[in-house]
Amino acid sequence: MDEPDPIELPINGELDLHTFRPSDVKDLLADYFDACLEKGIHRVRVIHGKGTGTLRETVHAQLRKDERVESFQLGDETSGSWGATLVWLK
Repeated sequence: MDEPDPIELPINGELDLHTFRPSDVKDLLADYFDACLEKGIHRVRVIHGKGTGTLRETVHAQLRKDERVESFQLGDETSGSWGATLVWLK
């Protein structure tokens, strides 16, 4: 089976996970954070949706392990509420 073509993401500090498989989240976050830091972007909005909270917990577990992450919090009413997480990178 052929590998799917890579998806080109804009590196603009906003990552929407809706089109990705949960199994891709770990590598996707790491690669996206690398690209953001290369561009001098230190605040990232990760959109994981509200749903059951499983994807949000997966994202938060990865953020806790990533030493490039200074802090993170759920979005407020203007940035996606609990359907998004704001991340500050070192």
